[in-house]
Amino acid sequence: MKIKSYQLNLNSINKSTPNKINKAQKYIDSEILRRSDPLVPFRTGSLKRSGITGTKIGTGVIEYNTPYAKKQYFKGRATGQRGRYWVRRMWTSEKPDILGNAQKIINGDK
Repeated sequence: MKIKSYQLNLNSINKSTPNKINKAQKYIDSEILRRSDPLVPFRTGSLKRSGITGTKIGTGVIEYNTPYAKKQYFKGRATGQRGRYWVRRMWTSEKPDILGNAQKIINGDK
């Protein structure tokens, strides 16, 4: 299951800064995985680890690649804060902070 949960508007960015943009994309991808971690359903840890092994940091695509990832994402049971729509729930609360820090990377402030 692949998740694309954001888009950056880079129209105002100088075209000569692809390294900064790549660094910002890597930051966003790794932060999405890190901040979603406490929300991922957990029994054996396979689903959580599949996000780390299935995602190529810097591509803009978060992928949980267990056979049951899609079912857990859309129809899974919740236990505590862990449960369905884990990336979407994290993104709702953490998006301003993540994108703000990514913008700082692009601007050279970080």
